[in-house]
Amino acid sequence: MGDLQPLAPREAITLYLDARRDDTTENTREGQLYRLRAFATWCEEEGIGNLNDLDGRDLYAYRIWRREGGYSDSDELAPSTLRGDLATLRAFLRFCGDIDAVPTEFFDRVPLPSVSGHDVSESTLDPERAEVILDYLGEYEYASRTHVIVLLLWHTGCRMGALRALDVGDLDLDGDRPQADGPGVHFVHRPDAGTPLKNKAKSQRWNSVSGYVARVLRAYIDDRRVPVLDEYGREPLISTENGRIARSTIRGTLYRVTRPCWYGEECPHDEDPETCEFQRQARMSSCPSSRSPHDVRSGRLTYYRLHETDRTVVSDRMDASNDILDKHYDRRSERRKAEQRRSHLPDS
Repeated sequence: MGDLQPLAPREAITLYLDARRDDTTENTREGQLYRLRAFATWCEEEGIGNLNDLDGRDLYAYRIWRREGGYSDSDELAPSTLRGDLATLRAFLRFCGDIDAVPTEFFDRVPLPSVSGHDVSESTLDPERAEVILDYLGEYEYASRTHVIVLLLWHTGCRMGALRALDVGDLDLDGDRPQADGPGVHFVHRPDAGTPLKNKAKSQRWNSVSGYVARVLRAYIDDRRVPVLDEYGREPLISTENGRIARSTIRGTLYRVTRPCWYGEECPHDEDPETCEFQRQARMSSCPSSRSPHDVRSGRLTYYRLHETDRTVVSDRMDASNDILDKHYDRRSERRKAEQRRSHLPDS
């Protein structure tokens, strides 16, 4: 193969789809275009303007971004959807190798996830790590936007979209609303105002929060929250100078704070923090220790299961069926499950 020739992602997509005109239908090409637009959007967000610059870690980071709902309205892509997305990317990169935009065998580095019923992501935020991170935030970044993001994701077990949907008016920090026994947050499905919930109206619920969480939220609203309205005239709880926080910003927050080096622990991957490429914002998601908002949710479920919290309570609080909880969120080891069953068995 000769030297690589510079080629922008969107230009390459146009060339690829044109080359497929003779062997694909228009509907097929439209589906490919949608999936490849997601890849082009990710490249733009990461500052990758030349396909020559791609490497294997980029492919891994893109997979995580898509799996967590990047370029879509969902919080997590179904395994079959993700597999289709990556299969299209693989075919596209094979074409790019043929025209010297990437190495010839580069396409083979695109990871294709299994879609069998038993193959789900094992990535999660260990409950002990979550508490360490929250302790660190409570001491050094108390009531900051970052503190509130991690605190609410962990204590409510909510999805990223539900967190993003919260308005200031959805909080009852004094616990004085009718039928309230304490402070809580109200997740509301508002599809016509830009914040639909995963299971639509079925996802609407009140989640109780502790007095400590309520105090942090009060301090954040009073002193740290950016006082802006979103495009619908609503007061987003998690706000930025531009209005309601973007999904990518929430993901970036979690990628940053879940790296052990961020909260003062030694790197488990033998990297030097001074030279580690994962210190760069664009590379934090590729750190093997970084975790996503969805990993926080699975970690919280594991926490509840380890403490043998009633399944119905967990299902209602986390807006998930028992089957979904077992399949996607319970990250206890098989040995730990057996040990927990022991306490319920006679003569064990």
